[in-house]
Amino acid sequence: MNSETSESITSMNGPSGSTSLNGVGSDGTVRRVAQKAHEAVDKLEQTLGSGSEKVMGWQQEYGEMARDQVRANPLAVVAGAFAVGWLLAKITR
Repeated sequence: MNSETSESITSMNGPSGSTSLNGVGSDGTVRRVAQKAHEAVDKLEQTLGSGSEKVMGWQQEYGEMARDQVRANPLAVVAGAFAVGWLLAKITR
């Protein structure tokens, strides 16, 4: 093989040295796969972002309800906490 033939094969294959049937190298495939992966990550990020906002909203709502309950009935809350602790201690023995 001479240098001219080698150069024409290299230019036909592209910089990565591989070809597909349509003459496009694996570069195009890698870019498409990377783009799809990037889109999937973006979609997952949006889903998790909206889910975490919902959880934070619930935390604030139920946290405020718990504070109101403690302020309204402090002795009942302490007695309930004691009962739950006692029950857990009996179960774990």
